[in-house]
Amino acid sequence: MTPPVLTSTGDILPRPEGLPGIVADLSSDQRAFKNVPWGKAMMWIFLVSDTFIFSCFLISYMTVRMSTTVPWPNPSEVFALTIAGHHIPLILIAIMTFILISSSGTMAMAVRFGYLKDRKTTFILLVITAALGASFVGMQAFEWTKLIVEDGVRPWGNPMGAAQFGSTFFMITGFHGTHVTIGVIFLIIMAIKVIRGDLDNERPGFMTGRKGKYEIIEIMGLYWHFVDLVWVFIFAVFYLW
Repeated sequence: MTPPVLTSTGDILPRPEGLPGIVADLSSDQRAFKNVPWGKAMMWIFLVSDTFIFSCFLISYMTVRMSTTVPWPNPSEVFALTIAGHHIPLILIAIMTFILISSSGTMAMAVRFGYLKDRKTTFILLVITAALGASFVGMQAFEWTKLIVEDGVRPWGNPMGAAQFGSTFFMITGFHGTHVTIGVIFLIIMAIKVIRGDLDNERPGFMTGRKGKYEIIEIMGLYWHFVDLVWVFIFAVFYLW
């Protein structure tokens, strides 16, 4: 709740209780969101809009899969790999998921050490996060290559069953992979800025932020955690269904 309002005579005006009080707090000028960095607010707005896009993609996929009359390929078979003579279903996808979820942990630690102004540790954690993200993208490129070259899957056709399989697969995973790739690029940029001391010295440049503040690391963390969370839904809906 906001502090009580004083009249000119020093008397305290009563504050509304319940829902009206919450509305009054949130509508009070520059109180509810005071000291919130504009970059963080803009990132939240972007993530909300991106949530709608991914939701549309996944809902469209589920609609197409449930309405098609042609048998849908079994993901456990399509995304299986043969290792040492053993046919292992979804092994590559499981490794990709483990790598991306692990990168959320290193990103969270980077934010923590950033606010502690431990430049070296923050730099190392950002580089590790970027390396994990790059590994994920590399594995996704291998997955695409296998489907295109060996299995003959195309956005407009699929020799293993329903033609919509290729279009939905490339659309959803490609859009997510683009997000991861962009995230990796920005992680590398932030790592360089951290180790050079740009955030401490407010060196002019792209994504520098306020002097002595590491809010930009947290903002980058919001984006990265969102990308990881979206993959969990893609993994559950596309690969496990």
